[in-house]
Amino acid sequence: MLIRAVIIEDEVQNLERLQNLLKGHCPDVEVLGSAESVKAGFELINRTKPDLVFLDIQLTEGTGFDLLELFDTISFKVIFITAFQEYALKAFRFSALDYLLKPVDSDELVEAVDKARKQIDPKFKIQYKNALHGFSKKDYDKIVLKDAENIFLVELSDISYCSADGNYTRVHLKSDNPILISKPIKEYEALLKENGFFRIHRSYLINLKHFKRYEKSEGGKVFLSDNTEIPVASGRREELFEFIEGFKR
Repeated sequence: MLIRAVIIEDEVQNLERLQNLLKGHCPDVEVLGSAESVKAGFELINRTKPDLVFLDIQLTEGTGFDLLELFDTISFKVIFITAFQEYALKAFRFSALDYLLKPVDSDELVEAVDKARKQIDPKFKIQYKNALHGFSKKDYDKIVLKDAENIFLVELSDISYCSADGNYTRVHLKSDNPILISKPIKEYEALLKENGFFRIHRSYLINLKHFKRYEKSEGGKVFLSDNTEIPVASGRREELFEFIEGFKR
């Protein structure tokens, strides 16, 4: 059975890796094309009418969920692709949707494609809606953090701020030692911005629940509840004030 597929992915390296894996391990999957944005992805799917869509969650100018919302009827199978293994993925697990973690593993890819090959689940629309609701809600209260030796289940309210350390992120807790994670801070910004976290500087992401005051001196800095001082980038001040106003409401 030939499976006609498209890939919606905005990172060239990940796109090429997935294409090569499909060519080497799933010869019955014909890739009809690729796109990197919500708009281009919508046009590609409408034009090619694929059986299967490999869909990245974080896209240029939106998310994979934004793309799916554009369709009145979803007549194709979707395999989500994501770099985030942390708490947002429980929405997929509860809804029994398929997903692959970056970098995509060949064995997991083959397994996901085998499931898609069997049939397009008629209940997919309902499952997708449930996942969308779960992914979009802002009341998650825990996150899984992994360092070199441990796995931590951390309350979001216990995180006061995150700091960049090269390609690593140091997660600072209000009542414990920081946790060093081997992921860049931009990934945690994308993951936590809907939960009251704000990137006030290229090196700092703060939890507004721990925001105490803003001081104008020395170019501007924020004091957190434990009196930690963090500089505010000049280009983020106005946005910070707007974010705080929206957060209070």
